[in-house]
Amino acid sequence: MSNQKIEGSFVALITPMNEDQSIDFEAFQTLLDFQLENGTSAVLIMGSTGEVSMLTPDERHKVISHTIKKKHGNMEFWYGCSGPSTQQTIDYCKYAAAEGADGAIVAAPPYICAPQKDITQYFLEVADASPIPIGIYNNPPRVKTDLAYTAILRLSEHPNIVVNKESTSRLGQIAQTVAGNPDMSLMCCDSPNLGLVIPLMSLGGHGTANMSGNLIPQEMAVISTPWRKWEDALACRKTWLHNLPILHFNYSAVNPVAVKSLMRAVGLPAGPLRKPLRSLAPELLAEGIDICRKLGLDKKYGYSI
Repeated sequence: MSNQKIEGSFVALITPMNEDQSIDFEAFQTLLDFQLENGTSAVLIMGSTGEVSMLTPDERHKVISHTIKKKHGNMEFWYGCSGPSTQQTIDYCKYAAAEGADGAIVAAPPYICAPQKDITQYFLEVADASPIPIGIYNNPPRVKTDLAYTAILRLSEHPNIVVNKESTSRLGQIAQTVAGNPDMSLMCCDSPNLGLVIPLMSLGGHGTANMSGNLIPQEMAVISTPWRKWEDALACRKTWLHNLPILHFNYSAVNPVAVKSLMRAVGLPAGPLRKPLRSLAPELLAEGIDICRKLGLDKKYGYSI
């Protein structure tokens, strides 16, 4: 059991694919190096941004085994280990642990729409069985089940639950969770539509678990820096407001359609989305490319636009 805290930018990485929609394992190296070089604290591999729900169990095992070999530096490697049942989630956690993962992110199983008390017990049982630390992901739009702050604070008492990512739109829940002084990293989704980032960081949050870092890793590292001095707050606010156009673009379609389509368009090794998801229409993608140009991302990161 561990009680480590993650701070800063926790980037949910895409899963790069070949033209036949098979996984492009070699492309992971480029994406991981890009994150390490640009201030990312940790990566989540095979989260919802990584199209995990459309990967087979064998593919999930292969992604873990392949990417963990590329680990170097201080950036932590966490893996999405949610399964359709408690036991399958535990099995994914144990596999990731055996391969050398730093931690696992776990959401409620999708589709079954279980009540809060059952999902709270699910998280506790996974935490008991997992050899590596876990983070809980409160994401009711994806899984229906919604955790109140009281449930999150209860889960924070478990020594192996060390991260909470909030993806609701309730600012009050953020305040109540922080006020409970949980012994875990408090993070939130970077969606500008949810509007959680600035409130969370101003109240003492530890960072963001974001997908925009796939395209703007340095900017998300600044936005996600805990506020320990006034300059941190000013930098966060300035960077957040300046990058609102790309943040809104990234969330203009269901995750990860917009971000992965734009990554491919600017020359990052992303590849196609796995069907039934499809790339953005050309006219919408052109808007994202124009935003990149206006923000100077082509010059900063060498994007091909």
